[in-house]
Amino acid sequence: MSLSTETGTVIAAHGRHYLIQLGAEKLQCVTRGKKSDVAVGDRVNLKRTSANQGVIESIQERKTLLYRSDQYKSKLLAANVTQLFIVVATEPGFTDDLVSRALVAAESAGVSVHIILNKTDITEALPRTRKRLEMYTRIGYPVHEVSAVATPEATRAAFMPLLQGQSTILIGQSGMGKSTLINLIIPDAAIATREISAALDTGKHTTTFTRLYFMDEDTAIIDSPGFQEFGLYQLSEGMLERAFREFSPYLGKCKFYNCHHLNEPQCAVLDAVKAGEIAPMRHALYVQLLHESSQKLY
Repeated sequence: MSLSTETGTVIAAHGRHYLIQLGAEKLQCVTRGKKSDVAVGDRVNLKRTSANQGVIESIQERKTLLYRSDQYKSKLLAANVTQLFIVVATEPGFTDDLVSRALVAAESAGVSVHIILNKTDITEALPRTRKRLEMYTRIGYPVHEVSAVATPEATRAAFMPLLQGQSTILIGQSGMGKSTLINLIIPDAAIATREISAALDTGKHTTTFTRLYFMDEDTAIIDSPGFQEFGLYQLSEGMLERAFREFSPYLGKCKFYNCHHLNEPQCAVLDAVKAGEIAPMRHALYVQLLHESSQKLY
C-alpha cells in the first residue's frame, strides 16, 4: 500500500471522524492529534493507513467558509460553498431572525444567496408569506417559489440550472421541506445518507450531521441539519456593517467616522431607517449582533 499523499473532498463529518470522497472511493479518515477544524466541503491531503481508511495531513486553502458561533465556540457549517439556499415555507412559519442571520453569514463569507419558498400549494398562507419576503427581495435577494410535494417535476426543473457548476448548501428550520427538496434533487440521497451514517458509525442519527452529495464533478449540494439558532458572535463590527447590503449606500456618510449606527447624531444609517430605506427589523438585528459580538468568550 502506497503512503503517498492523496487529495479528496470531505463529504461528511461526525466528531473527529470524516468521510472523504476520492474519485469513486470513500475513505474513513481521522485528523492527526486532537484538531477537528475540518469542514464538510474541505479539500484535504491525506495518507492511507489501510484500504479504506486514512489520516488527514492538511486542509487545502479554502475559497469560502460558512460557520455559526455562540459566545463559547464556533461550529463549522461548510467550506468552499459558492451559494446558500435558505429554505422557508408557507407553513409552518419561519423566523425572520434566522433568515436574516443566514444572509449576514453569507454576505460576510462572500457567498451568494437564494431564498427558496417551498409549499406554495398552501395557497391561503401564500400572500402573507410573500409579503414577509418582500423585505429581502427589496434589497436584492432572489426568491424562488416551489412546491416539492405538489409539483416535483417543476421544482426539480427550477433548481437544476441554479445548481449547475456550483457548490450549494441548503439551510432551514425543521419542517420547511428541505429533506424533500434534497431527495428530489438527489434521488439516491436516502441511500447515500445511510451509507455515510454506517461509515461514520452514527447509528440512527442520520439527520444530525452535514453531508455533501456530488451531482457531477463540478456540482455539489450540501444538506445541513435543521437548526433554530444561528449565532454570529465571530463577526466584528466592521464585518457586520458591511454584511447588511442595504447599509452600503450610507457607510462613510455619517457625521462621525467611527459611527456605530446605534444612536449617534447625524448617522446616515439611522436616517435611512427613519426614511424607510432600511427595514427597522434589519437594523434591530444589526444592533443585536453588535451586542452579541461584544459578549464573545473564546
